[in-house]
Amino acid sequence: MTPPNTEYAQATAPRIGLIGRGKLGSAIAEELQHSPQWGRLAWAYGRTETQTLLPDAFAQVDVVIECSTPQSARDNVLLALNAGVPVVCGSTGWLEALPEVEAFCREHQGAFLYAANFSIGVNLFFALNRFLAQRMADWPDYLPRLSETHHTAKKDAPSGTAVHLAEDLIRAHPAWAQWHLEDEDANAATHNAGSASSLPVRANRQADVPGTHTVVYQSPIDLLEIRHEALSRRGFAQGALTAANWLNGKTGVFRMPDVLGL
Repeated sequence: MTPPNTEYAQATAPRIGLIGRGKLGSAIAEELQHSPQWGRLAWAYGRTETQTLLPDAFAQVDVVIECSTPQSARDNVLLALNAGVPVVCGSTGWLEALPEVEAFCREHQGAFLYAANFSIGVNLFFALNRFLAQRMADWPDYLPRLSETHHTAKKDAPSGTAVHLAEDLIRAHPAWAQWHLEDEDANAATHNAGSASSLPVRANRQADVPGTHTVVYQSPIDLLEIRHEALSRRGFAQGALTAANWLNGKTGVFRMPDVLGL
């Protein structure tokens, strides 16, 4: 994807505040440096620096991109929304607090967009996964399973993207009621035993892998697979900046399908 390369886009590009300077945050900052049509980076705070965020900082930006940690995402998003600033959030592993944040946003007439994955390709993959699950519901011999592979520094397992894929599949396919984490260490305390209606999700960690997700349906006679592999983190950064530009000036709670018209 290319940035909006026009004089109008440059004149109206938002001032962006960045919370989180990990892999995604660094990729966003680099993209803004090389392609300023996306916006101007007003400030960037690391995960240990957010306690210094003051109302003056939020007054300097049009939109905040939050990509810190599961432990700090909720508080960071609420802080920005309370200051009246639209928030695009890509932190995963904190979804139990998402309804609270969305309710706060609606109550205060703010703007909030959450995405488990900002990649345009991944969001098209989400749509393909939903379509395939609906079709495969008529063919019970095909048993699904999911797997994801990420860099070893990733905090949550399975990834937020894998959880999104699993939950979409479950909603579209009546044979599956839940998902469970499964990997090579079958004795790990975090693993559930699973059941006949529980979808297995495997999480793999390898050095310097941006992200690979696979959905497989296997029958006794053949196998069908859809797969998305990120080749660099630029896709995540460009997707987040696309969302930030789209959200600027809006009110409500949104997802990436709203941005992409899916």
